[in-house]
Amino acid sequence: MGNEKIGLWESISMAIGGMVGGGIFAALGIVAVTARTLAWLAFIVAGVIALCAGYSFIRLNDCIDGHAGPITYVDRFTGNTTLAGMLGWTFIIGYIGTMALYSYAFGGYFTDLIGVQSVGGVPLRPVITAIAVLVFVGLNTAGAHASGSSEDVLVGLKIAILLVFGVGGIYFGFQTGQLTSGLSNVGGGPVIAAGVAFVAFEGWELLLFDQGSIENPHETVKKAIYVAIVGATLLYVLVAVVTTNLVSPMTIQQQPDTALAIAAQPFLGPAGFVLISVAALFSTGSALNATLFSGARLTETMVREEYLPDELSSETRTEPVRALIVIGVLTAALAVLGSLNAISSFASLSFIVIFGSISALAVTQRDSVVNTIVPAIGVVGALAAAVALLYHLFTSEFETFILVFTLALAVIIVELLYFERKSIYSKGKRLEHEL
Repeated sequence: MGNEKIGLWESISMAIGGMVGGGIFAALGIVAVTARTLAWLAFIVAGVIALCAGYSFIRLNDCIDGHAGPITYVDRFTGNTTLAGMLGWTFIIGYIGTMALYSYAFGGYFTDLIGVQSVGGVPLRPVITAIAVLVFVGLNTAGAHASGSSEDVLVGLKIAILLVFGVGGIYFGFQTGQLTSGLSNVGGGPVIAAGVAFVAFEGWELLLFDQGSIENPHETVKKAIYVAIVGATLLYVLVAVVTTNLVSPMTIQQQPDTALAIAAQPFLGPAGFVLISVAALFSTGSALNATLFSGARLTETMVREEYLPDELSSETRTEPVRALIVIGVLTAALAVLGSLNAISSFASLSFIVIFGSISALAVTQRDSVVNTIVPAIGVVGALAAAVALLYHLFTSEFETFILVFTLALAVIIVELLYFERKSIYSKGKRLEHEL
């Protein structure tokens, strides 16, 4: 693509691709387990909160005349570099969580597609998961990134396949009398599931980190974010209705990572399972590749701005090799050792914190943001989703709660120690001198 600027349609494609790329294939089963036939409502709740966050990001971006990422918003409006740095760390940790989810799903779809679950008594899914991460780290280290045009084609194919699945499934369900709205069983499930579903709404914010390569970013980014979030939400609703109505709760419970492919079998037969599985492999693989590339670039930027240690920099190389390796190792470890629910909950919680924090920051800028009602809804929604998710994990899946809580606490402690290291060092020196 050279030095050519990215236009509106390509920006929309990038934003939708960032969300739909792996989220729906990986997270749908977990959302469906929690909300059952109301999974569609969970995606609407999460979509509304994401849309409020999108408004907040856009308005704050306008206040500083664009060409700056979300980390700059926090630094500029609070004057607190520690908070800005912690937000940046949360972005990176969130991307590691989403990549772990993508690679976990990649391994699940791959083993189900070939019909082999273990080799010599060793489970195959973790092995394929680790290999997938290793391959994409290697490709990115070598500078083998997908071009903008190839990404557009991949996004178009993914959306087309999901639309065929959704429309065909709705028609089949209507003809066989299997469709139900689930509204007769409304409860707290959709709010809890919305917390898990957040991981399916990350990706659009990457446009804000790369505004320098976008044509007329002030208008293009705004339109692309709104269109992408609304479009992805509608697509998720369609897919969720089909999956939860055509697949039994027990089957979804047993195979949440491949529930979408299983849902294609009743109306497309065995070919449907293969089609969705192959689409899932391409989608989760391309999403893993794109997020790894973006996450490593963000890491390199944060090193230059002294938000991360210099040791992560690869100044003598054109590619951020050290950042790619560190992020890749952490991703593989989380994907291999963690459960699907723990990974999706951790990743979603990271982006709930990010979306809620930026919405809260927008609320404080009453004179600049103009309408603070929308950001306020985003804050309340993010807080409700976080509380509901954590409460659900605490009461129903305590081991997962402990794992997610421990990971979150460890990240916070490391962040605080890093950003307060100079203060801690000087206090230690004074204490040493006094003694």
